[in-house]
Amino acid sequence: MRTALNISAVASHKELQLIQRNKAYSYSVVSFWSNRFRGGRESVEDDPRPGRPVTAATKYNIQRIEQLVEEDRRISLRAIQALTSMNLKTIHDILHVHLDMRKRKSRWVPHFLTPENRQKRLNFAKTMLTAYQAGRLRLDHIITGDECWIYHRKIQKAQSNCSWRRRGEEPETLVRRDRFEAKTLFAIFFRSTGPTQITYFESGVTIDHQVYINDCLSPMIEEVKSQRPSQGVRDMLLLHDNARPHVHSNVRNFLQSKGLAEIDHPPYSPDLAPCDFWLFNYIKERLDDEPCAETLAKSVTDILSSIPVSEYHKTFKKYIERLEFCVLAEGDYFEHFMK
Repeated sequence: MRTALNISAVASHKELQLIQRNKAYSYSVVSFWSNRFRGGRESVEDDPRPGRPVTAATKYNIQRIEQLVEEDRRISLRAIQALTSMNLKTIHDILHVHLDMRKRKSRWVPHFLTPENRQKRLNFAKTMLTAYQAGRLRLDHIITGDECWIYHRKIQKAQSNCSWRRRGEEPETLVRRDRFEAKTLFAIFFRSTGPTQITYFESGVTIDHQVYINDCLSPMIEEVKSQRPSQGVRDMLLLHDNARPHVHSNVRNFLQSKGLAEIDHPPYSPDLAPCDFWLFNYIKERLDDEPCAETLAKSVTDILSSIPVSEYHKTFKKYIERLEFCVLAEGDYFEHFMK
């Protein structure tokens, strides 16, 4: 500024001494920059000069690390260090700053979806959403159900099994489950208004299509009729998955004879089944150890009865949200989209 006003270096130095006293720049520094600015210089930054670069994040190093990561997305920083001889901080900076990459956990999915599977899921979600938005699909007309094995002994998640121990004190021990662990098979149906049917099976019973009709569907239909005496299952829709007993021709003929229509649930879609994405986990998290099937069945029934009706209704609202996410994911699994 002073140079632009044609003020000499001597005068500028005196002004600096007057303001900054012993902290002022020397006359030689003021004179040097005054001459440079008079010669057309506009920046006080150093000019680029040859020599070793200030940082090791050169274009070559960035490309080299990018190539290694593309070849192996699980490669570690130390493996990159061994291959490139760069220090860990440089590698970290290149990955995070220059390549904008983060190491994230793999996403588990229930099944490998083929393009045909994804298209079926996408078509199903669009059809259901269109019916819902047009008012042809009512959430209180959906009955959903499925079967689930529940163990008599509860094992908490790893974090829940931590316990405070004194130094040198041994941790508690837990026995892993094995193939012979006591468990009971349940078939549970519910609506937006609450549970409809709970059935548990004695050890050794296999659910085939006939057992499914006699012990699951028939009692469920009778219960719905008692809840809706004037309408029964008329205009109701059954949402169950594609397990073999569910899709047997005898089962479909039975449902047709009772006037209960089915929702054409797409294959490999537990993320679109309320029992799988909500109810079964809800039950298991609230159970304690039970000595036998009878006490376990009572506990399961008590839990289902204690769930507020608003929670059942909310679950079917979430079902619609999941259909929307399915469309957003173009038929692929969508859990990573959900917050």
